[in-house]
Amino acid sequence: MARKTTASREGSAERETKETKISVDLNLDGKGEYTIDTGIGFFDHMLESFARHGFFDLKLSCEGDLHVDGHHTVEDCGIVLGRAIDKALGNREGICRYGSFILPMDDALVLCAVDLCNRPYLSYEADFDCERIGYLDTELIREFFYALSYSALMNIHIKVLSGRNAHHICEAMFKSFAKALDIATGYDQRIESTLSTKGTLV
Repeated sequence: MARKTTASREGSAERETKETKISVDLNLDGKGEYTIDTGIGFFDHMLESFARHGFFDLKLSCEGDLHVDGHHTVEDCGIVLGRAIDKALGNREGICRYGSFILPMDDALVLCAVDLCNRPYLSYEADFDCERIGYLDTELIREFFYALSYSALMNIHIKVLSGRNAHHICEAMFKSFAKALDIATGYDQRIESTLSTKGTLV
């Protein structure tokens, strides 16, 4: 797996509704630099971990109706980030397409596998014993990955293999997803078009 030496793959997306106003700038071939503000501290921390450990440069700002709850903010951030990923991938030619990573974080062990196949799907196997981590509702973690998988047109499998501490489990999810995506977006010089017997990723 390698990175091309040509121009960086970048994608930007925006979304404005009565519930949220979101702007995302993403560089898949970055250094892991980030500026993130969603209004939910722990969610910011997770997105920062995603950027840093995937070596993605990410700027994300969100003004959401947090006086209601965090649902619209978290779900819509997944939608807009997914769109930015899709734009940055372009025609997806030459990429490894698949990526997987098992990441340990203290007591937590999480598996994440992705397929950049232009077909959305989420398999999510995780249970939390608490309703919140900081100000992030734990039920919204699945909503984020679900929204991202559909807007980025990618297949995502996340499975918690072990763990007790909710903070560690959630952080291991975002980091393992970042590492898996970094692998999948890499290039293989043996792939001349798309890695598919059909000749296209649909």
